Amino acid sequence: MNTPTSYCIVDRLHARCAARVPANRIAATVSAWLAELGVESPMAEDLARAARAGDWPSVHAIGDWLSVDVTVAA
Repeated sequence: MNTPTSYCIVDRLHARCAARVPANRIAATVSAWLAELGVESPMAEDLARAARAGDWPSVHAIGDWLSVDVTVAA
């Protein structure tokens, strides 16, 4: 049985707020955190797309722009 991959997202701007989410919730989670700062960015979708594809260089680069860290949850 395949268990969907979960990701740990850490928001570096909100006192290191963290969430464990499936791939289809990465963009919504990051967008919600950005909205709290009055910011909108299409890069949240880019981040989710890169994570789903396993493109970790892009995940890290986009995460740096958005001030979030993304890892595969254990």
